[in-house]
Amino acid sequence: MQLCCHPKIALLQVFMSSTPAYRISIAPMMDWTDRHCRYFLRRLSKHVLLYTEMVTTNAILRGNRGKLLRFDPSEHPIALQLGGADVGDLVECARIGADWGYDEINLNVGCPSDRVQSGRFGACLMMEPDLVARCVEAMAAAVDLQVTIKSRISVDDQDEWPTLSEFSETMVNAGASRHIVHARKAILNGLSPKQNREIPPLRYDLVYRLKEEIVDFPIVLNGGVKTHGEIAEHLQSVDGVMIGREAYQNPGILAAVDRLYFDPAAEVSSPKNVLYEMLPYIEKETTDGVPLRAILRHMMGLFHGMHGARAWRRHLSENAHQNESATNVVLEAMSQIRDELPAIAV
Repeated sequence: MQLCCHPKIALLQVFMSSTPAYRISIAPMMDWTDRHCRYFLRRLSKHVLLYTEMVTTNAILRGNRGKLLRFDPSEHPIALQLGGADVGDLVECARIGADWGYDEINLNVGCPSDRVQSGRFGACLMMEPDLVARCVEAMAAAVDLQVTIKSRISVDDQDEWPTLSEFSETMVNAGASRHIVHARKAILNGLSPKQNREIPPLRYDLVYRLKEEIVDFPIVLNGGVKTHGEIAEHLQSVDGVMIGREAYQNPGILAAVDRLYFDPAAEVSSPKNVLYEMLPYIEKETTDGVPLRAILRHMMGLFHGMHGARAWRRHLSENAHQNESATNVVLEAMSQIRDELPAIAV
């Protein structure tokens, strides 16, 4: 596969020898980054840091932990994102996450969904930084793992820069290991979660400024990242970049991540090879009773931009109910792809 390298990426490759996993990560996305999605994304990159969907403390303490927390060993490095605001519950869930083998515990202070506002967690917690600090401090003391936070820049009528600066400084003092910033304000009164991903302007400049202010504390930027050129631009100013919906809708963006940011000798993933790697997993999971659709829905964008991609998606959509012939469904869908692998523009 031909790799067209952005000049700033070439510069970044000089500094790969001790690259932390959070250099490139995949955002926690509700209803999307379940274990099937993460297993699939791991076939594209061996190094990116993966995150679970947000899991509430109430669900972990009272629900089916096997269903909620199970993951494949190949998913490492993997972080568990928690939603909650009760210090005791978060400490207990952090310990449970550590016992399950997660590599990091992340606290959601960024999600603007109605579901999290009603539960007093997510972005609304930016209005209670002292409470968040107590949660972070208690979790960090309870587990031998990195405890991180993911937030917005500010919420509603809060002034953006003072809020972000003071909030991050409070998290540093509480013992957080890293701050992931979605570079938008959250508007909790008047905008839907989808609108909150699109309408508030991206303020990358404030995230860059935060890193300049807190030099020795890792800052990861999230929000609106779509190309390797953009990733390279951001990495000039912050410690890491978190990719969200682009990685889900166009997973091919991960094909070159390992070579560009972690290991210059790494292979660039081929979409068809990724598909072949998925076949044993699909066969096993569907044999165990997992609906084929639950896996295939995450793979729709695998051939994004290639000739036949629409036919690939259509075949999967129309035949995803056929659990008994799962492998054939996937291979027949792949036969619709006629392109040779394109160069990856970075």
